[in-house]
Amino acid sequence: MKYSFLLLITFVVFACSNDAEQTELEETNESATNFIFEDSFETSNGEFSELFLQDGSRWTTTQIVNPSNNTNSLTLSTEVVNDGNESLAILSRKSDQILSKVDIEKSGFNAGAGSTVIIEADFYIASNENLENLLLIDLECCSCWDSKVSENQCPGVRLMMSGGNDFISVERGKIAGDLLLQTNTPFPRREWTTLRWELVLSPNDDGGNKVFINNEQVLSESGMNMPNAEVFRSLFAENNIEFELQEPVVYERIQIGATANPDAEDILLYVDNFSIQINKG
Repeated sequence: MKYSFLLLITFVVFACSNDAEQTELEETNESATNFIFEDSFETSNGEFSELFLQDGSRWTTTQIVNPSNNTNSLTLSTEVVNDGNESLAILSRKSDQILSKVDIEKSGFNAGAGSTVIIEADFYIASNENLENLLLIDLECCSCWDSKVSENQCPGVRLMMSGGNDFISVERGKIAGDLLLQTNTPFPRREWTTLRWELVLSPNDDGGNKVFINNEQVLSESGMNMPNAEVFRSLFAENNIEFELQEPVVYERIQIGATANPDAEDILLYVDNFSIQINKG
């Protein structure tokens, strides 16, 4: 089923530690629980499979969607590292009629309205090509989609290269919001760069959105950063479709890598020292 709404929210969807630590701290009260997950992509024997432990303490899965005439890759590198001995190496091929995606995913948490989410990772972009519309991090809610409506879009917010090339911005197309754009500080190439994203989650205009590059704040804007039930209901109603976001509306998975590469050329990048922290409101 195709909807004009999907055209709105898919502008960019083309248009979607030595050891890993996952710790849930004890609740100090009913409304305050911390979730922390950290991973620096270290393994004991260089086996990529070590990133996916049966107890769920490391990564959950990968997403690799190859363009029709080329192949993406997701491997461990010992040649380009920030700390330790290994990093995650990502070769993202340019999209053709198929949207190119290659990333690693962590799920099993929940972050609802009022939560503060802090995401941080070190990136090394080993390419000089234009990065326009390359997506690096997706924070998504799949369970909130109305199951009566096909083609679950897993609404959420993403960090995307924009501004004509390599200016990191907050992309909100999948929640029917405008791009939160900054064009003052380009993302460095061929050097390790720490990217930090801080969100105070809200389906309304009082959400907090901050982005830092190497500890320098490059973006700070208020605005919704979660799916809004009324917005979704109204947009689908324009196509005579009943749609209800499913409660509770919480973000439950994060993807990092080249989560979509609709317009950029072939890109080689590396990721190290990933972390996500959730302080529930």
